[in-house]
Amino acid sequence: MLWAAAAVAALVILVALEISARRYGQPGPITNQLNGLVFAPKPGPLYGGLALMMVVLTWRQRFIAAGAAIGVDAVFVLVRWAVGARTADGHFFGNGALWVMLACAVIAVTHRTGAERVLLLKGVGLGLLLVAGRKTGDTWLLITAKSRPTVLDQYVATADHALGNPSWLMGRIVKATDPIGTHLLQVVYAQLAVAAVVVVLYQLRHVAAERRFPRHHLLRTFLVIGLLGPAVYMIFPVVGPVFAYGPGASGTGGVQWAVADLWPHTPPPVGTPTPMPYDGITPRNCMPSLHTAWATAIFVHSRKGPRILRFAGTFWLIATLSATLAFGYHYGADLVVGVIFALTIEAALRSFDRGWDRRGIQLVGYGATVFAALLVSYRWLPTEMAAHPWVFGPLLILALASVIYGYVRTTELWDPTTAPARQPEPRLEPA
Repeated sequence: MLWAAAAVAALVILVALEISARRYGQPGPITNQLNGLVFAPKPGPLYGGLALMMVVLTWRQRFIAAGAAIGVDAVFVLVRWAVGARTADGHFFGNGALWVMLACAVIAVTHRTGAERVLLLKGVGLGLLLVAGRKTGDTWLLITAKSRPTVLDQYVATADHALGNPSWLMGRIVKATDPIGTHLLQVVYAQLAVAAVVVVLYQLRHVAAERRFPRHHLLRTFLVIGLLGPAVYMIFPVVGPVFAYGPGASGTGGVQWAVADLWPHTPPPVGTPTPMPYDGITPRNCMPSLHTAWATAIFVHSRKGPRILRFAGTFWLIATLSATLAFGYHYGADLVVGVIFALTIEAALRSFDRGWDRRGIQLVGYGATVFAALLVSYRWLPTEMAAHPWVFGPLLILALASVIYGYVRTTELWDPTTAPARQPEPRLEPA
């Protein structure tokens, strides 16, 4: 029943986004998904979805599914080469993964029964949700750009003085280490989904043998973050330092809309912030930083893995935080609320799985309250925050630390470490 309700809710959201995108003259997530059956899509999300689906298959079935996907892609590539088809983004394969996932759905309905059918359909749904999440995110970004003509960057930039303008600082540091630092952070920032798939595959490694999914895994948190985050974008539209105070990501396009060309060398002056108009193309996707939220979720879920996975989760979190600031995509204030956003959602999902208790309700309520209080502060107290950085800066860090401490403390009580039983000492019999 829960899976059926989730499927219906996802379908309703996709239809609503499709209609909204059509209003702005753009294809929505459903159209883009169907285009992937014929036209060359981005292969990464599709093959990532195929890998997730294959956790429910046996090794023999996995080899067959992978071989079929590669074979279908080979046919598509040969046809495109024969007719001289070219794609604007340079992608020539990826259709095979989508065709195989859909074929597995058909097999589940027509050739499986009972628990085996449910398990295979869950696997297909898991893979398609990853792909649909990417398409849905693209549509949400379009809607934020078209429906929010003004942005609140001046408010966040003013409040960010309390944290010492970390985006400006990191921007100068990375530019000083160019090209090594820039290229490394670009790879980490762009491949966040790959890191998530690695952690999810580790968490779901026993599904095929146990014939059931674990109660909680990273992909659920990822999807909920991606579902709720854009709603906050609509309430608090922000484009980021490189757009509002710099040349834009392309290097030139954003200057005409920027307050001034200040990023990253000159921190913005403290003044009276006002909403500012911006173009209808750039997404208003800064508040909160979902890259930070997703990297935080990867870090949290990697804690129970082997040492190499824990090290990778830590590295990905640090590198993602550095990249979001160094490229001018986010303010420090975005990162603070991004971490709180992720931990609050993670706590809510875990509470839902284990049954709501007093600790879970308190943690989720506290995280949501701190999150809302910070947004209110950024909007209505930015000048005071900039005027008293030695007061508000520590308060921001304290608010973040309190949510982190509450999450760690609560989850430790939920999952106490089991000490090994003490073995009785052998008794010496008298000679």
